Amino acid sequence: MKPSLLAAAVLLTACFAPTAALAWGKRAHAAIDTAAIQALPDDGPVFLKRHVQVIADGAVLPDGWRSESEPFLKIEEDPNHGWFREQFAFMQNPPRSRYAFVLALYDEQRRLALRDPAAAERMNVRWAGTLPYAATEGYERIVATMRQIRALRAAGEDTRELERTCAFLVSWFAHYIGDGAQPQHDSIHHDGWQGANPHGYSIDPKVHGKFESDYVDKIALTPQDLLTRMPALAHQDGDVFEQLLGFLAIGTGRVEQVYRLEKAGAFDDASRTDGRAMVYLTAGDGAAMLRDLLVRAWRESALQPVPVPGPRSMDPAHPQYDPSTGSAPAPRSPALPATQTQ
Repeated sequence: MKPSLLAAAVLLTACFAPTAALAWGKRAHAAIDTAAIQALPDDGPVFLKRHVQVIADGAVLPDGWRSESEPFLKIEEDPNHGWFREQFAFMQNPPRSRYAFVLALYDEQRRLALRDPAAAERMNVRWAGTLPYAATEGYERIVATMRQIRALRAAGEDTRELERTCAFLVSWFAHYIGDGAQPQHDSIHHDGWQGANPHGYSIDPKVHGKFESDYVDKIALTPQDLLTRMPALAHQDGDVFEQLLGFLAIGTGRVEQVYRLEKAGAFDDASRTDGRAMVYLTAGDGAAMLRDLLVRAWRESALQPVPVPGPRSMDPAHPQYDPSTGSAPAPRSPALPATQTQ
């Protein structure tokens, strides 16, 4: 499908999707993706620049996977777009397994159901979210695909189709990074302020789209707006899952500021600099995180997987094997050679 046709298909899908599923909206997601790809350094996965339009055109495709018309897909996909951290504050360190996380929520839901049925109603995977798991899984898909691209190049084979496949995976992964940059995706206050509300913040569910779509369209956000505000390359060391948790925690910490700005009318007027500043800050951080992790994925793909001694992760003989999930938790990300982190 040509990029222009893909864009039309994506927009048509979005027109029939529920409002709450539209995330940042086409303009912001595409701006984040485009800025990230344009900002890739010369020693990064520059082949993606040839596919920047494909990546931008598919920017909101994952939102189309949340429609009631595809119910199995919706059940699987919905949680991937949020991380409502206050909902599971009892969990200080989310486990390094999607399934272990779901089971921990289930255990808490069963406990709450005995004494507070109302609180138990949203103590589940849908109303907790799985965004960092979806993002880490997406990152690893990209690493594995880039490793195959390198292998084909080394063998003198044509990599053009695999590079295009990688571009699709990048567009998919990028959606979660973009969502994570939007503070309302990182909080129980995603569609209006919840619970005690002494400052009188909006409780209208439309406040979500007002910030991320309506106002973004009012200011006509462009990739260039973000390129000039992106911080320097980072996130090349440490564990990717932990870095994503930290990235989302920043968003959670910004959610009240979004509501404060909305109450002050900052998202009603395109000339308001405070409203623009919040969009530039959050979307710019999303573009930077996407760039950082794409560069890191390319560098990590140059490493040869190291065989792990002893039982495999799904072997009950593994010392960390969890019989409730059928696997040991994921180990930490591999360290990149010092020469590759510059």
